Amino acid sequence: MEASPNFGKAGRVISILGNNLSSAASVTFNGAPATFSVVSSTLLKATVPVGATSGAVQVTTSGGTLSSNLPFKVQ
Repeated sequence: MEASPNFGKAGRVISILGNNLSSAASVTFNGAPATFSVVSSTLLKATVPVGATSGAVQVTTSGGTLSSNLPFKVQ
């Protein structure tokens, strides 16, 4: 799974690219819950939440939890 871009400030909308994302139940930025929308089975749009810190972006789906390939950098 990949966050694009892999950096940003709170409030920025990023793309999350991966496979089988249609069943996404949650998105977190290093543990901080984010609002998100499912665009397709390979694309989510998520907003960097206030209070997020640098680290993994994780998506929980019906198939398990996916983590970003690279850490997300909160600016």
